[in-house]
Amino acid sequence: MKFICLCHYDQARFAACTPEDFQAVAAICAPRDQQLQGSGHVDVICSLAAPADYAVIRPGENGPTVARGAYADTPEPWGAYFVVDADDIEQAIEIAKLHPGAHLGRYFGGGIEVRPCHVHWPA
Repeated sequence: MKFICLCHYDQARFAACTPEDFQAVAAICAPRDQQLQGSGHVDVICSLAAPADYAVIRPGENGPTVARGAYADTPEPWGAYFVVDADDIEQAIEIAKLHPGAHLGRYFGGGIEVRPCHVHWPA
C-alpha cells in the first residue's frame, strides 16, 4: 500500500534561521536521509519550492485558468513530500519518522502528515 507523506514547516521560523542553524540542519538531515533511503520503503522524495513560486490551475468556463501563488495562504506550507510503500499506516508512520522533518521542529516547526493514497498509473 502507498502512503504520501507531506512535510510542512513554519515560514516565519524558517525565515528566522541563521547560517549556523542551516549548518546544524544539514548535520541532522544527512544521516536521516540515509536511514530513510536505507529503509527500502521510499519510492520518491521531493523538496518543494516556496509558495511564491507556485501556480494553481482551476477549471474555468472557457478552459483552465492559471493563478500564480499557492492554492491556500497558510503559515505552514508543504516543504517536501515522499511516497512510502508499507503494509499499513502504522508501518508508514514508523518509516516517516525517519525523515528529517520529524526531527527539525526546533528550527522549522511543522511536521509530517501521512495519508494513504492509491496509484493509478503506471500500472
